[in-house]
Formats: sequence, C-alpha cells, structure tokens
Amino acid sequence: MDKKLVLIIEDDKFFQALVSKRLINEGFDVITASDSKEALKVLEEKKPALILLDLILPLLSGFEILSIIKKDERTKDIPVIVLSNLGQKEEVEKAMALGAKDFMIKVNFTPEEIVRKVKSVT
Repeated sequence: MDKKLVLIIEDDKFFQALVSKRLINEGFDVITASDSKEALKVLEEKKPALILLDLILPLLSGFEILSIIKKDERTKDIPVIVLSNLGQKEEVEKAMALGAKDFMIKVNFTPEEIVRKVKSVT
C-alpha cells in the first residue's frame, strides 16, 4: 500500500516539525510548506491525500490558499483540515464555507489527536 501524503502548510517551524514527526511515525509521507508560494508549488507537482492548513501565513492567508485549492479542478477534492490558533466563530464558519473538511484550534489538540483526525479523514 502506498503511504498517504500529507501536505502541512504551516510557518511555525517547531509546530510543523512536531506534527510532521508524528505523522511520519504513523506511516504517512509528509511534505511541508511555510508559505503560499511553497504550498502552491508543491500542489502543482504532487497531489496529497490531505492538507493541514494554518490560517496566519506569510504572503497569502490560509483562507486565500483554501479558496485557491477548492477552485482548482486538480485539487478541489483534497480534504483540508484548518489547524490554527484563530478560533472565532466567524473564522471557523469562513473556513468551512470555503470548503475546509474540519477546523482544529492548535492549543486545544495534542499532536496525537491531530494524527487521529488525519487518519479519520484520509
């Protein structure tokens, strides 16, 4: 069985490494991007099974990236889980309206819980 590829779009290097390591330990392939330019370049070349997306990023925001992903025929079916420190009702609703599969507030979830969520969606 092929390993499932997860794209993590996250500019916090520590958090990115923490979640990447957990996913790799669980048998996933992981590719990371720290901003929208990197993320969109990865998506031109690969089709991940799932995307973990932060909202506060350099260049384009996570909302803008999510909108681009969901409008593109090649990437619109990829499940996106927003993983952010933002968590106001408006932000959650906006992410879900743009096509996010789920919304997780970073401080409320352990890396293990994030991995469980990824497994449940992929």
